[in-house]
Amino acid sequence: MAAESLARDHRGIELMNVRKQGTQILATVFVPQGKLDHFERMITEYVDHKTDKNGKALDHQSLLDAISALRVATFESLWTDATDALPADPAQAIWWEAWLARGTHAERTLADFRAVAAMAGLQVSDRVLHFPERTVAQVHGSKNQLLQSSLVLNMIAELRRSKTTAEFFAGLPLDEQEDWQGDLQRRLLVEPTGNAYVTLLDTGVNHGHPLLAPFVADADRHTVEPNWGPDDANGHGSELAGLALMGDLTPALSEDAPLHVPHRLESVKILRWPGDNEGESFGAITAEAVGRVEITAVERRRVFAMAVSSTDGRDRGRPSSWSAEVDRLACDYEGQGATPRLFVLCAGNTNDNDAWAAYPHSLTTSSVHDPGQAWNALTVGAYSELTTISAHAPAYKAIASAGALSPYTTTSATWQHGWPFKPDIVMEGGNVAIEPYGFTSSMDSLSLLTTGHKPHERLFSLSWATSAATALAAGMCARIAAAYPGFWPETIRGLTVHSARWTQPMLDAYTPGGPPNQTTLRQLLRHCGYGVPSLERALYSAGNSLTMIVQDEIHPYHKVGSDVKTRDMHLHDLPWPNELLEELGDLPVTLRVTLSYFIEPNPGERGGIDKYAYQSHALRFAVRRPLETEAAFRGRINAQAAAEEHGLPSGGGTDTGWTIGERLRTRGSLLSDSWTGTAAQLANRGQLAIFPAMGWWRNRPSHQRFNRSARYSLLISIEAPTAEQDLYALVAQKIVAATEVPVQVEIPAQA
Repeated sequence: MAAESLARDHRGIELMNVRKQGTQILATVFVPQGKLDHFERMITEYVDHKTDKNGKALDHQSLLDAISALRVATFESLWTDATDALPADPAQAIWWEAWLARGTHAERTLADFRAVAAMAGLQVSDRVLHFPERTVAQVHGSKNQLLQSSLVLNMIAELRRSKTTAEFFAGLPLDEQEDWQGDLQRRLLVEPTGNAYVTLLDTGVNHGHPLLAPFVADADRHTVEPNWGPDDANGHGSELAGLALMGDLTPALSEDAPLHVPHRLESVKILRWPGDNEGESFGAITAEAVGRVEITAVERRRVFAMAVSSTDGRDRGRPSSWSAEVDRLACDYEGQGATPRLFVLCAGNTNDNDAWAAYPHSLTTSSVHDPGQAWNALTVGAYSELTTISAHAPAYKAIASAGALSPYTTTSATWQHGWPFKPDIVMEGGNVAIEPYGFTSSMDSLSLLTTGHKPHERLFSLSWATSAATALAAGMCARIAAAYPGFWPETIRGLTVHSARWTQPMLDAYTPGGPPNQTTLRQLLRHCGYGVPSLERALYSAGNSLTMIVQDEIHPYHKVGSDVKTRDMHLHDLPWPNELLEELGDLPVTLRVTLSYFIEPNPGERGGIDKYAYQSHALRFAVRRPLETEAAFRGRINAQAAAEEHGLPSGGGTDTGWTIGERLRTRGSLLSDSWTGTAAQLANRGQLAIFPAMGWWRNRPSHQRFNRSARYSLLISIEAPTAEQDLYALVAQKIVAATEVPVQVEIPAQA
């Protein structure tokens, strides 16, 4: 209330903004030249206890007693956005939102602002928003430029970071798009490393786009039908190519930072238009596409990205010929595991206006499309952080809140309990708008910006839904492959999931009302998979977190007489700094474990056991419990393996502290879970076991698969909430010391 009385509109003294900082209220007031005497007079009257002609005190006590300090306004006095939205580098040019005091002559105010901004070298957008007391303009420049122009700052009531959307760039005329594209092209760091490629199975790619040309060679464009040609007349493939290489172009264009692209792209055209390939086997087409690129260049480390799916989700988790072929191509067990492959698949889209209007209930009934149920693939759904509505549609609002599942996505909520959780992860897929009467609409400002397939007409195009999310995920996997050339496809898939976290809106939607239970966790996993992955988390360990990665092979079964039995388990010693963990005592820490392996599929209906017979083998993990000896741990795992061998529930009680738990996490060939407890408790959990469960390699002995080995990737990390102790450095020292003495960390044991 005191802040309100600072304004004196008739004198041109305007209250620009009011901000809360802790327990203080900060108010910024614009005082025109020559009007400062108004406040001087107020202070004098307060000190001298002046009265008006009626004898009423003019001491302004209610206002002046509330003021603890007066100072000249600074840049921070105008900043009303989140602190972390302000660029750390004051020379970095970005888009700002300048909230101008409108006054009585709004058009004159805007014209004057454009003039002074131009003098300062700032660019002001053509389109502006007008409100009763504010005009909002987009301004491009750096903080340094703003600081150097007091004329510009004097006209600004508030300053925020612009929420630039794809609509801005997609709506530009071609000549202006060329300017933006040229600026980004100059900042592109084309440095392919690790021989990593995204192999896009889609509608082809037009590599004549100036942003795609450095990454797509003409010889790397293929087609399954020679008379089609490799070019993209549809647009879908070229749009996904841009996302897979450079991500969403909206932030890339808005910022003035280098964009490093460490991978390249190759394309196989498997589709032109809906209706193509009618009567053909999509599994066979996928296999042919894989064969075409591998014949030309065997040595490449590929991430196969396919955002083509069936038009419905009627399989509801049951393996199809298409999904089973993807699983077969991924594991390559028929080729003795010579070339395992990583497939990144879309979950499939919901494009029904009625379903959008029924969001979020429609997410439960919109099932993942074929071949997204493939066990060995990384299946990608969509969520969205995009909520900015176009200025041309003020009656609309975004359907999904920031961080929630996208209305476009599909889920596995209707699948039987035995099938894997799909999607595995979710990535940005855009949002949908809705107005008060329930009409829904896709919107440019709620979409992702990417490369257009007709660059002579439009350089930028829009993309959305699980197709866009799949391209982003494939690009992330390729970046991991480029950074770590020794990682297996199983490891890259596992690391992507290992880095994923649920957003708060996801937790609020599917685990409401407190700690999650088995029912709500199942819904969370069926809708959101393991959440949103982080490239930074996947690539780097911080001082307060570290990840151990194991790539190994295990022999799940062997033949004893006429019977096939389980054979090996592996025990891995965890190189944690136990002394430090014990010193940290009650400090909460998190242990995260992800197990990724590829199964050999055996599809077909065989009554109620088909979901158990589909996988060649199953692997499980278990962590040694506090106060449990190694002998007791091995005995418990042997008993658990024996129970699973006979289809019985595993005994031995439950291990508390796990988010998902031992029973719920045993779905598919990708298992991930986290345990939270104290550092002292973690110090007593020094071993982890990998052991086999049932599969058709064991119960179909006529196929002679029981002597085969199976690869797996194991990722184990610990995270502490404080970086006061450098866990990474301590573990690195321990590993170096351990290499000086032979250590066996895998212990075969009869199950």
